[in-house]
Amino acid sequence: MVEKITLAHGSGGKLMNQLIGDLITKHFGMKEEDIDDAYVFIPEPDTKRFAFTTDTFTVSPIFFPGGDIGKLAINGTVNDLSVMGAKPLFLSVGFVIEEGFLISDLEKILSSMKGAADYASVRIVTGDTKVVEQGKADRIFINTTGIGKFEADIQRRPIEIGDKVIINGTIGDHGISIMAERNKFTFTRGLKSDCAPLNHLILNLVKKFPESIKFMRDPTRGGVASVLNEIAKGKPFGIKLYEEMLPIKEEVKGVSEILGIDPLYIANEGKVIIIVKDKDAEDVLDEMKKTKEGKDAHIIGEVIDKYPGKVYMETTIGGRRILPLLTGEQLPRIC
Repeated sequence: MVEKITLAHGSGGKLMNQLIGDLITKHFGMKEEDIDDAYVFIPEPDTKRFAFTTDTFTVSPIFFPGGDIGKLAINGTVNDLSVMGAKPLFLSVGFVIEEGFLISDLEKILSSMKGAADYASVRIVTGDTKVVEQGKADRIFINTTGIGKFEADIQRRPIEIGDKVIINGTIGDHGISIMAERNKFTFTRGLKSDCAPLNHLILNLVKKFPESIKFMRDPTRGGVASVLNEIAKGKPFGIKLYEEMLPIKEEVKGVSEILGIDPLYIANEGKVIIIVKDKDAEDVLDEMKKTKEGKDAHIIGEVIDKYPGKVYMETTIGGRRILPLLTGEQLPRIC
């Protein structure tokens, strides 16, 4: 363990995994297998299961094509509940606001948050606001905590050889839109963040395919490659992606090449990775494509009996490229 926190500790890669696994969970008395997108609990004496999650958002810039820090905060927490199979119900909101922040900008963010909450059919029920001296924060940070209720089984089942990997749309839109705005690129006009709630899409799939879905996770920090590495870690299977099946916009490819980064490691904020039974994959895909959030869904890979614990991509020229967990930070302050 290094002596000081670096930006790479928030990247979703190797250092972040070490920070959580070697330090945070140890002090909190948690087991690695207990760490997921939301905590599942049964309030006594009720027999219903609930999910509980929290997240903090520090994105820069706070306004970007397709959204802002407020919309991001609402949808991020809604999605962490949804990928467990829970129906999001209530949110709390905590603000850390820097002295001198414009009231007009705060009003824009609050309006955006209310609109996102209404669209996701969740209620903001409590919160907290702190103001710090100028220079003690970067304009505004937001924490959102959410509670959701399970109306079906938790979407965590044993993954098997042959299971398919599905994503509901294009990869890397959020992170690249942030970087394009930050760097004032003019050739990416029209590219915007994919920031969106996934609960309506996911709960419909869970209802229609109650036994087909093995695992779901939203590929935020660290992107698609990092999520798949977390799934395969320590397992007796590998995961293979097909380069020709990856839905990546040309604008995302262009900015990625300029910045020297890989779209598979770039954050998304309206995407879900789903591991589904082979025999049901096409039916799940067809159902996803009926929705706004899933109209560009693709099967992008499969679970294989080679390279256990690893993720690799089969390239368009027939080669293989291992996709490891990154050690460093590609894009800081994107969520």
